[in-house]
Amino acid sequence: MNPNLEILPFFDEATNTASYLVIDKATNTAAIIDPVLDYYQRSGKASVDSVNKMLSMARKKEATIDWVLETHVHADHLSAACVVKRESGARVGIGEHVRDVQKIFRAVFNAQDVSASGAEFDHLFKDSERFNIGSLEVEVIHTPGHTPACVAYKIDDAIFVGDTLFMPDYGTARADFPGGDARTLFRSIKRLLALPPETRIFVGHDYKAPGRDRFAWETTVGEERTSNPHVRDGISEDEFVAKREARDATLSPPLLLLPSIQANMRAGGLPPAEENGVRYFRIPVTLTSEGAKHG
Repeated sequence: MNPNLEILPFFDEATNTASYLVIDKATNTAAIIDPVLDYYQRSGKASVDSVNKMLSMARKKEATIDWVLETHVHADHLSAACVVKRESGARVGIGEHVRDVQKIFRAVFNAQDVSASGAEFDHLFKDSERFNIGSLEVEVIHTPGHTPACVAYKIDDAIFVGDTLFMPDYGTARADFPGGDARTLFRSIKRLLALPPETRIFVGHDYKAPGRDRFAWETTVGEERTSNPHVRDGISEDEFVAKREARDATLSPPLLLLPSIQANMRAGGLPPAEENGVRYFRIPVTLTSEGAKHG
C-alpha cells in the first residue's frame, strides 16, 4: 500500500453514489472521481452542495485538483465535473468509447450541439493508458458491458470500478442500457478479478444488500471472488448472462435517467440555452398501445 495514496470517499444517499477524492500526499495533487451534482427532479433545480464538500476537503488538505475522472456516462445522477473544472481548472477525463454513447444518445435527444467525438471532455483515455496524479501512476482499464464507455482507474493497490461491480453481497451492474451487454460485462469483471486478491475495490454505488444496515463502498478482489452472487469463482459466463438478463428484465429505468444522460454526455454540462435564455432537458415521448388506453 502506497503511503502517499489517500482516498477520501463521499456518499450521496439521494442517488446512492460513491464519489472519491484521491490525493497524492507527496505532491498535494488530487483527482476527483465521479462527482455528483444535486438535481431535484420535481423542481428542475440543481445545487452544488455535494461537490462543494469535496472541494472544501481538497482545500482543507491544501491539495490541487488536476483531474476529474468519470468512470462512464452515468444514468442515475448528474455529474458535477463542470463545477470542479470551473472551480479548480482540472481536466475532465473519460474513456474514449464515450463517443459511442454520444452517438446513441445524440440521436435520442436530437442534441445537435453534442459532438459525438468526445470533444466535450478534455481527455479520452484508451485501454491500458497510464497517466499521473502527482507521483501516483494511474492505469486505465476499459470495462464495457454496463455501458460501452465504462473504465476503471487503478492506482497502486486500489481500483475504482464505477458501476461495473458492486459490493460482494450485492452483485453487479445492469447491462440493459443501450450499448450494454451482459456477456461483455462478465468478461470485463473477470479482467478486474484477475488482479491480486488483496487489491482494494472502490465501487460507484451501494444500495444496502438485504441484511446489511449500513452503506459500504470498499471491498477487495478476494472478497468479490469468494462472495459475489453473480461472479464469484465457479459461476460460468452462461450462468451469469442468464441471471443478469433475467434480473435486468425486472428493473425500471433509473429515476434521473433522462436528465443524467443529457448532462453527462456533455461532461456534466447542461444543454445550451434556448432563445429565452433558459436551458431545458428534453423528454422523448413514445406513445405505446398501453399508453393509448390511458391517454
